[in-house]
Amino acid sequence: MSGVLTEISGNETMEDPASPIAALIAFYRAFNAGDLDGLARNWLEGGEPSMSNPVGGLRRGWPEIRDGYARLFGGVARVQVAFHDFTVHEDNGACVFVGREKGACESPSGRLALRIRTTRWFVRRNGMWRQLHHHGSIEAPALLAAYQKVIFGAPIDTRPL
Repeated sequence: MSGVLTEISGNETMEDPASPIAALIAFYRAFNAGDLDGLARNWLEGGEPSMSNPVGGLRRGWPEIRDGYARLFGGVARVQVAFHDFTVHEDNGACVFVGREKGACESPSGRLALRIRTTRWFVRRNGMWRQLHHHGSIEAPALLAAYQKVIFGAPIDTRPL
């Protein structure tokens, strides 16, 4: 693929399949297809990876992250997102993508438009780019509550302990 990508949904192809952007595309391809095996190939194995977002919560290690994806994919909602408005920061075997996701959460109760701030950090290990960390956040409180209600049946109680 020639040119600059401005949006990534997972349907893109790259001239260099060993590039960090190809790993990012592979993540969105697997996520949007609900493909746990594809996600396992994308994430770093073991206890090192971490994820923090309003639906998956704070998860450490690939087994916990996998469990979060399995619960999401096995639920009533179908989530589809594309990454856009992003910057790429690559140095010494690390690559961080900082941007936004847009998409939709569809369930029997209707369709919810999603807008999520997103950071994905990849590292080069054994010649392959693997995801080490993901952070996502939803800025609009009403959207966050609606999204959590679709996924969990109710917003998560976020009051301080």
